[in-house]
Amino acid sequence: MVYVLSIHNKPLMPCSNAIARLLLKSGKAKVKRREPFTIKLTYETTEYTQPLALGVDTGSGTFATAVADENDNILYTSEVKVRNDITDKMTQRAKYRRNRRNRKTRYRKPRWLNRHNSIKSNRFSPTMKSKFDSHIREIEFIKSILPISTIVLETGTFDIHLLKNPTMNRHWGYQKGMNYGFENTKAMVLNRDSYTCQCCKGKHKDSKLEVHHIIFRSNGGSDEQENLITLCHSCHKALHDGKINVKLQGKTKGNLKYATQMNSIRCQLLKYYPDAVETFGYVTKANRLMNNYPKEHFIDSCVIATQGRKFKLKTDVIYIKKCVPEGDYQKTKGICSEQMLNTRKIAGFKKFDKVKYKGNMYFIKGRMTKGTYAILMNIEGEKQIFTNPKTVKLSTCKRVSARKSVLTTSIHLTTYRSGSLLDVA
Repeated sequence: MVYVLSIHNKPLMPCSNAIARLLLKSGKAKVKRREPFTIKLTYETTEYTQPLALGVDTGSGTFATAVADENDNILYTSEVKVRNDITDKMTQRAKYRRNRRNRKTRYRKPRWLNRHNSIKSNRFSPTMKSKFDSHIREIEFIKSILPISTIVLETGTFDIHLLKNPTMNRHWGYQKGMNYGFENTKAMVLNRDSYTCQCCKGKHKDSKLEVHHIIFRSNGGSDEQENLITLCHSCHKALHDGKINVKLQGKTKGNLKYATQMNSIRCQLLKYYPDAVETFGYVTKANRLMNNYPKEHFIDSCVIATQGRKFKLKTDVIYIKKCVPEGDYQKTKGICSEQMLNTRKIAGFKKFDKVKYKGNMYFIKGRMTKGTYAILMNIEGEKQIFTNPKTVKLSTCKRVSARKSVLTTSIHLTTYRSGSLLDVA
């Protein structure tokens, strides 16, 4: 699968490898990008295209995209890992800055009203801005190589508005939440336990029933039904007094940080793409299970793009991407800045450059000035260890692409986790 641009840089329908080879050989096209492989025509031609749908499985850690045509053929798919290290980096930077101020400006009067970025209106935190920009960057990149006509965004697990107002007109149908038919979780737990104390089974003849947290809320217990049990007042008091012990397995409170982030990203994406179609995770899951597809991020995006219909993979690769900082801005390392860091090129290479070594593609993880050696890694950041030689000389590496804010590599679908379970055309 080769992506094609017109002479005016407008995206056209992709072509096969054989046609692209003939166009390049005859001089009617030139290479525009290596990964994904894209060519640009050098002559005037019609710009007729077919409608394509872009499905985006949004996420706070990893999100996936897929492009489908009218015949439910998948023409492009990718998985992008966004950054989650910004908060830690800013916290460490603040620690160094506070330490330095204490050493050098110990008697300076504190100034707390000069945080202009923190107090400005409509502020988006650095972590949220990075994740939102990662979604926009990938969507705009796909639109630059394929003629996208429709964007479908999966923005959450459940449709909260539909739960509150079942009469809403949604094209994907009605959903019933876990508390459907009850005014709150307490009523549901009492009904589940048949209004009977689960400890004494009604032997105390105590008519006052209470809902007890198996894992106490003070210990991080959840308010969900899996962590609640019905007890009478006598058993409930005896349990808290330590006179009886109920051996049950509860549930701790989940981390809602990523759910909160996705709620904000959802609003921003729908504002940025007002014509996009919104869908939800429960719809994607039902369609995926109906077609017996394995659980993978890129498969969910394919299901979103085809709106639940069976799809056919016309591309044999999936593009794995990882967001990294645009550059190295830290000049020194250590609490007292005792170690200088070289952020410039060493022997023509920078950190995160994509290189070719012994026929395989790697990324530069670190460099050593003395001897011009390098440490190589894969897209996941795992250090690559070689037996002969153990250290990699930069002179033996060939740079494929310079450092970018997104590391990109392609993996054949037959070698990608669940990819062997799918048919590749």
